[in-house]
Amino acid sequence: MSRSSRSARLAAAALLAASCTASSARADDMPVIKVEIRDGVILPATIEVPANTRFKLEISNTGQSPAEFESVELKREKSLAAGATSAIVFRTLDPGTYQVFDDFHPEAKATLVAK
Repeated sequence: MSRSSRSARLAAAALLAASCTASSARADDMPVIKVEIRDGVILPATIEVPANTRFKLEISNTGQSPAEFESVELKREKSLAAGATSAIVFRTLDPGTYQVFDDFHPEAKATLVAK
């Protein structure tokens, strides 16, 4: 293998490693907002999230029954078994107020506020 070919491969490998590190750093910098669902209750009742910013909503079902975090306005839903944790990543969200609920427990409602 020629010297210039080796140099080109090393440069390509360094570029690939740098782009992977940058991508990982962006994911780590993303705000994570935690939400708990517990047998018909969504906590907090008002979920504040950043508007116009990518963020992750981490949802934990700490109850004894299944739960489904859902928002018709946001067109998002996430089903969770009892004791499960999962996440929904939002690319961006316009400022505003959005209603969310637990589809398995209709009395469980919360408000997601993007500001």
